[in-house]
Amino acid sequence: MRLCHSRMFYVRAYPRETQEMVFDAHDRAFAFFRGACTRGIYDNMKTAVDAIFIGRDRRYNRRFAQMCGHYLVEPEACTPASGWEKGQVENQVGLVRERFFTPRLRFKTLEDLNGWLADKCVAYAKAHPHPEQGGRTVWEVFEEEQASFIPYAGRFDGFHCIPASVSKTCTVRFDNNKYSVLSSAVGRPVEIHAYADRIVIRQDGAVVGEHARCFGRNEVIYDPWHYVPVLARKPGGLRNGAPFRGWVLPSAMEKVRRKLKAADDGDRQMVSILTCVLSDGLNAVEAACQEALEHSVSSAAVILNILARSRDPVPGTILSIPQALKLAHEPIADCARYDSLRRTSSHGTHRSVGTDGRIEALRDAGGL
Repeated sequence: MRLCHSRMFYVRAYPRETQEMVFDAHDRAFAFFRGACTRGIYDNMKTAVDAIFIGRDRRYNRRFAQMCGHYLVEPEACTPASGWEKGQVENQVGLVRERFFTPRLRFKTLEDLNGWLADKCVAYAKAHPHPEQGGRTVWEVFEEEQASFIPYAGRFDGFHCIPASVSKTCTVRFDNNKYSVLSSAVGRPVEIHAYADRIVIRQDGAVVGEHARCFGRNEVIYDPWHYVPVLARKPGGLRNGAPFRGWVLPSAMEKVRRKLKAADDGDRQMVSILTCVLSDGLNAVEAACQEALEHSVSSAAVILNILARSRDPVPGTILSIPQALKLAHEPIADCARYDSLRRTSSHGTHRSVGTDGRIEALRDAGGL
């Protein structure tokens, strides 16, 4: 993306040219420029234009039009096969390759590459003069141009939405890959919101799964916490289940897990601890495991007891009793009075304590 007046440009790399990538590129560029222009010149890309009519009349994609409305940008499409209408960006790919990628560079991740590209855009603008305003750099003209920008409106929720069904293995398929969801979502349809860098899966408006987006093929991306409720029925899956292979737990929980492996019912005990994370939270369970380890204990019963005690509210403050409600003569417990109930006289009578404190003799007449 390039500004027509100052010639300031922004370069970002994506693995694909899909609509959600276009949305993300706009947001990144406007955040980089600290504002948006009132008019945007676009080629007739399929992610933006659904139909081309006579002249400059276009039918823009509904989601693309929503994005332009969010940033208050008026889209303007170029005439097909008219490169001179977009001359400032027509050859930019080749120029960027020549300026930034000679010699060819290597990066570990795409984020590292994009961070490096943003820095190079700023460095290039500060070091090169403006083609039409001699004596001024591109960066100086860009700083002056910022005063006329539309203020940055914040991130547009740019996702590509498609419906999907949940398999019996708690996964949904999207773009040749599978992503896990909560086990409670099995059997009902979901919506997949695909962003440039992540996948959000919703059911009835609630999020049932969220993952970093994978651009490979035939891969399965698991979140082990989605399968914890299933472990209550099949605790052996904690050792052999595919979602739990290479699962890294917090340090204290991992120590408890290693200690419980030696026990006969270690898997079941560990599952009961993991289940508490769904209700108490990961931090609370981690703290309970750490407290148990400090006392050289790794039993699930002890850890659950620590969690139960942490749930109890702090005892309330004792209220002060008014003087008028205090007893003048506090009752004294006399357990010896009840011992008299066990005594039996020689005439076959039982003795009991009356309501007025006197000893009454009851004749034993047929059990009455």
